[in-house]
Amino acid sequence: MKHTYTVTGMTCNGCKASVEDALNALPEVSNASVNLETSEATIEMSEHISINILQNTLSDKYSISEKNIFNNAPEVRVEDKSDLQQLFPLFLIFGYITIASILLNIKPWDGNGFMLDFMGLFYIVFSFFKLLDLKGFPESFRMYDPLAKVVPVYGWIYPFIEVVLGLLFLMRIEIPIALAVTLVILGITTIGVTKTLIDKKSIQCACLGTALKLPMTKATFIENSIMIVMAIIMLINLYK
Repeated sequence: MKHTYTVTGMTCNGCKASVEDALNALPEVSNASVNLETSEATIEMSEHISINILQNTLSDKYSISEKNIFNNAPEVRVEDKSDLQQLFPLFLIFGYITIASILLNIKPWDGNGFMLDFMGLFYIVFSFFKLLDLKGFPESFRMYDPLAKVVPVYGWIYPFIEVVLGLLFLMRIEIPIALAVTLVILGITTIGVTKTLIDKKSIQCACLGTALKLPMTKATFIENSIMIVMAIIMLINLYK
């Protein structure tokens, strides 16, 4: 018997493969194929499988439900959000981080202190969102980060690296090392982001983990570039 289900939460080919692998692992399933564009899974099974079993087989980030075969009405599509609307959470967080960094260094004004606090708050806030779904983040991250693709464990420890870097910047501890590490890890990620943008692939950005669904856009490149430029300026100031 063959059944078609609706699967939500998939954002990239990695998600598609993950869902297919999980469904095909069930002994009652002879073949499961997923269509990422329509968010549908077609499952051939030797005996009926309850929706609860199918759901428990999948990661928490995915939701599976039975497709209503009796509804022949044309599908009503919600108008796609513009890039600006989709990236609003990212811009809002950047705004809060910028304002907080300015207030911490305004009297008297300290440009170096502003950059250190900005970088520290950036890492702490962004690591928080990644840690909300530590299970789902590595899967999304490795879709574009070159190192995470080769060394999967890197995706698991990356949020903790951000926590450590954030604390180092905010507490003014081992700043040269923190700056060097920032250049390396963000440089690697930026290479992957650039390749994704050039290839015009549509995947989810994992900068804010998987809690917020953000598309990979030029804003992601700009976000990393700001941090890299700040790190370079700080290193120049330290050693000039």
